[in-house]
Amino acid sequence: MLTGLEAIFFYLFAFVAVGAAFMVIASRNPVHSVLYLILTFFNAAALFLMTGAEFLALILIVVYVGAVAVLFLFVVMMLDVDFAGLKRGALQYAPVGALVGIILAAELIVVLGGYTFSPELAVEISRPTPSPLERQNTQALGDILYTDYIYFFQIAGLILLVAMIGAIVLTLRHKEGVKRQDIAAQVARSPETAIEVRKVETGKGL
Repeated sequence: MLTGLEAIFFYLFAFVAVGAAFMVIASRNPVHSVLYLILTFFNAAALFLMTGAEFLALILIVVYVGAVAVLFLFVVMMLDVDFAGLKRGALQYAPVGALVGIILAAELIVVLGGYTFSPELAVEISRPTPSPLERQNTQALGDILYTDYIYFFQIAGLILLVAMIGAIVLTLRHKEGVKRQDIAAQVARSPETAIEVRKVETGKGL
């Protein structure tokens, strides 16, 4: 159970995290969205720290805030992506997005409803927590992540890879007049076509 001061900080961090997460998708400026995302990560790290998962809190700050979110910020600021053009055809995907949202909402309702009507399910599913003196937090997390849930971990990595490729495809723009590398033409070159020898008179340049 949380004490009075812990409950105040918990609800404070949770409220700011939920509000910042909503502003990530509601903000019209992509730079502001990334800044709200960083704020969400900081408050989520604070919640992890309150629950005793200090390793997850530090990883969330070092990896996601220090690398991923800052990288997003630099990419958004430097690439000059035409977000208005990307949003023009977004309405045609609205039915599919609504269907996915309804499915996720139904899954959350089933999970929350199951815990509400059958509180004993949490006791049956969860495993006993080992003593911190016997096994550290990082070791216990690694054992669970890379043994019991290794396949789900690999699937999550595959999903992130697909998302990264999709983001690259969506933001890739071909500009006219830009020289691009043709590897096949480079490999098929001969010395006659690759080298041009010019005779220069003494004292004169090209």
